[in-house]
Amino acid sequence: MKQNKLIFVSIIFLLVSCNRIANKTKESINKSGEVVGETATEFFEGITEGVDKTLECEILLSEQLKNKGLKTGAYNIDAQLINNNNKLTLYLIFNQNFSKELVAKAYNKNGLEIGRAKSKVNATKGDAGYFDFKFDERTDIGFRSKIRIE
Repeated sequence: MKQNKLIFVSIIFLLVSCNRIANKTKESINKSGEVVGETATEFFEGITEGVDKTLECEILLSEQLKNKGLKTGAYNIDAQLINNNNKLTLYLIFNQNFSKELVAKAYNKNGLEIGRAKSKVNATKGDAGYFDFKFDERTDIGFRSKIRIE
């Protein structure tokens, strides 16, 4: 009888111990999964930021436009008709009344001019908004291009 009780207690002890080990293992696996998930997310965010920085263009305003109170904000470069990136959407901020046709000149990473586009802009002091510059369909604004607004 004592032997049966000892076996019964031993079995209960083993079951409790196994359950505790299983819970600890499960917690460890969950924690490891969290760490891997966070690391993967940070890794892919880093790649995305790196690609974004590589694809960034430099938008330059002429001194004349700066003196007229013009500033730039965000910009986006899209494909207008075909797969070439040939449409610049530029956010402009006006610190003075402004009315002028702007010319955007695109240069490739080697400094060679690859296209020009115009946009008529009318705004009053304090305004801001998006303006499109549609380049020729053969223009492809690529990696590390410069766009000068005159």
